[in-house]
Amino acid sequence: MENGTYYLMLFENIGYIRYALFALGCIIYCAIVFFNALIILAIFLERTLHQPMYILISFLSVNSVFGTAAFFPRLLTDLLSDTHLVSREACIIQAFVIYSYASNENTILMLMAFDRYVAISKPLQYNNIMSPRILSVLIAISWIYPMICVGIASILNARLTMCGNKLWKVYCHNWEIVKLSCANTIVNNVFGFFIVTTTLIMPLSFILYSYVKILIICRKSSLDFKRKAYRTCIPHIVILLNFSVAIFCEVTLSRVETLKLPIGLSIILSLEFLIVPPILNPLVYGLNFPEIRKKIPWIIKACK
Repeated sequence: MENGTYYLMLFENIGYIRYALFALGCIIYCAIVFFNALIILAIFLERTLHQPMYILISFLSVNSVFGTAAFFPRLLTDLLSDTHLVSREACIIQAFVIYSYASNENTILMLMAFDRYVAISKPLQYNNIMSPRILSVLIAISWIYPMICVGIASILNARLTMCGNKLWKVYCHNWEIVKLSCANTIVNNVFGFFIVTTTLIMPLSFILYSYVKILIICRKSSLDFKRKAYRTCIPHIVILLNFSVAIFCEVTLSRVETLKLPIGLSIILSLEFLIVPPILNPLVYGLNFPEIRKKIPWIIKACK
């Protein structure tokens, strides 16, 4: 088969419900951009928030805008279109951005756990360990490494020969692209497992280790210390659990034949990691941290 286009099958036969889904998609996307932009502006404009914890929160919002920009515009276009073809090049690029977003999210959450661990376990050395230079290097690595890995995987996928063009997804999915190939995919599968190990399993293991150490320290500390520690750690744990569940649903669904699941359930599970975390992240941090919350009304007023 010519390596030309893919056909997104889940947009077939949705009838007039497409207009309701289009309106819902517009609302969700606008909410994601609006809430994350507020967090980014609040932290960027307020010099007192130029601290590692808040800078990492802002990068979490930047990553949310980056990932959803590859998904929602295409989704909204497909909902109003009668043809749901996507070129192979555009499909590879969309998959690259979406999976870079997912990998970046995990590595940023790992840095946030490390930041809290240092702040709680070594408060006197915190400024030296989390200096602006070290933080810049850590953020650069947390972005560059996952994108290089996903980029290599995208190149490997682009080299495969197509033997089918029907994708049972509403977006371009790496595993679905690999399954449509009639070439040998051992290298793709092995490298995919490497990416999952280094950008998903290892960061989650480090995060778990960090919080076990934090809990041990808190058990031996005063009540006031525990309250301050929990106040800064609980939002991160909420975000982490939400994203972990979303990624677990996505990884599990990618290994199950979509046709064996109800279409509605399949769509919801496959889109959870692209919708829920980008909305939940700014709400959790914006509402929980008074330093950010106090700045948001000023930004809204200034925009008006």
